[in-house]
Amino acid sequence: MTSKVFIDGEVGTTGLQIKARLESRNDIELLQLAESDRKNPEIKRDILNAADLAILCLPDDAAREAVALIDNPETRVIDPSTAHRTAEGWVYGFPEFDAGQRDLIAKAKRVSNPGCYAISSVAILHPLIKGGIIAPDWPATINAVSGYSGGGKGMIAEFEDESHDQNSSSSFFTYGHTLSHKHVPEITRWSGLSHAPVFVPSVGRFAQGMIVQVPLPLWSLPGPISAADIHGTLAAHYEGQACVMVAQMGVEESVHRLDPESLNGTNELRLYVFANQGGDQAVVMGLLDNLGKGASGQCVQNLNIMMGLPEMTGLT
Repeated sequence: MTSKVFIDGEVGTTGLQIKARLESRNDIELLQLAESDRKNPEIKRDILNAADLAILCLPDDAAREAVALIDNPETRVIDPSTAHRTAEGWVYGFPEFDAGQRDLIAKAKRVSNPGCYAISSVAILHPLIKGGIIAPDWPATINAVSGYSGGGKGMIAEFEDESHDQNSSSSFFTYGHTLSHKHVPEITRWSGLSHAPVFVPSVGRFAQGMIVQVPLPLWSLPGPISAADIHGTLAAHYEGQACVMVAQMGVEESVHRLDPESLNGTNELRLYVFANQGGDQAVVMGLLDNLGKGASGQCVQNLNIMMGLPEMTGLT
């Protein structure tokens, strides 16, 4: 039996990636709107309510409007926008978050797909807070670099469109200098922090890929905490997971450079724990494809779980 899936916003960056992962599958029937009907609310209402599952690759306000059009109690929703990531009644779509999260996703009518920066930050901070390594009120700092595809069509055009003034685009820049990036509320809630982290994102001149870094001055943590303790807590939390893996301790001896593009095309999030020789400093880094585990791949993983299909279908 095939499941009817409607991608609302399939022409956007995330929508196109999700469509590419689904269109060749014989267990999915993709419902589509004609270009001329995309902004017709009545036609959109009909197709949303005809779907077994709707995926909302839309700006936040449009995602909320789309949800309001659904009155079929059997239509389930995955929202990759920011609109519902901290909303009551929505299940956080990070299956590896905790034991039991998959079951919540499997039963949910409404699932919020995590943000790319957020899923890495939460993957690092949540187990460490839950395990007592760091306190909820610890002053967390997060630094990250993403490929320009995370900025949507405007930024993609800025970097790739030959008609655009390439001299106006540097090879690397920071942004979010008001420290109010849209992923911060999501990171704060799902990590378990009691205060918002200081989060400074940046963009490099490569299409996709991402590294997220959480520095940990070990001398500032409660009790005698070592890098091995941090690694052990993360490794235990993600033991047996197919999409979140923790690299072995000591890889700093062989990993002299970490390439943000090295997991592109996968649905993997790989965590690294690096430490100095003195043992009083560590940094945990998350490496992923911002369009894979950070967006479309994670959405397909959630879809598989919700539809009762093998979780890695279309992801290997």
